[in-house]
Amino acid sequence: MTRLFVTLAIVLLVPVVAGAQERIPADQGFERHLFPPELVMQHQRQLSLTEQQRTALTEAITKLQADVVQLQWQLHDAGARLSELLEPPTVDPQAALQQVDRILEIERSVKKAHLALLIRIKNTLTVEQQAMLAELKQEQRMRGPAR
Repeated sequence: MTRLFVTLAIVLLVPVVAGAQERIPADQGFERHLFPPELVMQHQRQLSLTEQQRTALTEAITKLQADVVQLQWQLHDAGARLSELLEPPTVDPQAALQQVDRILEIERSVKKAHLALLIRIKNTLTVEQQAMLAELKQEQRMRGPAR
């Protein structure tokens, strides 16, 4: 029973960071102003990306991936530590909550890094390219999720 509780706690408190693609929650409202890297890559020819833009975007994505891998290691370690803290019959609430704070701090860092990437992508694109991507995003939204 304790093992089930620990597993459930980890699943609820330590979501797996899916590579470098950790998403900012869509209900924040500001995502409509930003462009995910896969959308830019998918439409790079239509956008007529310059070699300089392609290089800048590749470097930004590569940096995010490296940063997120480090954060994933930290997140895994923090989750294991929380599991250890929750295992005894009596849990030290202060220690457990401090560990949860550490986990939330790491998750915040992942989201902040991803938002920084999205900002860098937007700032690398021209106004015309941004308008084209906004249109493409709207078309995708109207078509609904890919099946």
